[in-house]
Amino acid sequence: MAKIKFTKGELKRQRDALQQFERYLPILRLKKQQLQLEIRHIRERLDFKIQEIDTIEGEINDWAGLLNEAGDLVAKWATPKSISRGILNIAGVDIPIFEAANFETPEYDLFLTPLWIDTAIEKIRQIVVLIEEEKIFKEQIAILGQELSITTQRVNLFEKVKIPECKENSRLIRIYLGDQQTNAVGRSKIAKSKIEKMVSEGVLV
Repeated sequence: MAKIKFTKGELKRQRDALQQFERYLPILRLKKQQLQLEIRHIRERLDFKIQEIDTIEGEINDWAGLLNEAGDLVAKWATPKSISRGILNIAGVDIPIFEAANFETPEYDLFLTPLWIDTAIEKIRQIVVLIEEEKIFKEQIAILGQELSITTQRVNLFEKVKIPECKENSRLIRIYLGDQQTNAVGRSKIAKSKIEKMVSEGVLV
């Protein structure tokens, strides 16, 4: 516990600090709850995306051997030229969100390529999009998880350290000031008694 001054000014400072901590604590608790809830929801969406990826990969496995025939062509048109991201604010924290994967329109000779190429490109694109969404969900969890850790530390600091410390400091200062006032009253009475005695004895007129 930091050293405190046993003065009325210090008592006011401790009371003001206590009011500030007690005012911000509910806000921090609410933020903590919001972060926990959002992380849980993102984890659920992430699990769903992983299941989607597994499902499509299972479908692709049935004809994956065909990619040896025109794999380079599929890879060319299934590779996004850009990934669009946005920003979403959750409980005062900015996190990335997936907006779109931008692909070029396939251009190839329909007579010289296998009939399954269109389906292959579409399925691979779906996998690419899902993987990008998976990455962003993981980034969101990492960012919000870090913020949750900081917020939890602050909640614990306020609850377990700052608020009890201010209350205890205020109590000690009040006791000290009360004792000082009592002592001052006692000294005043003693002084008054001495003066009255001196007057009665004729020492003071």
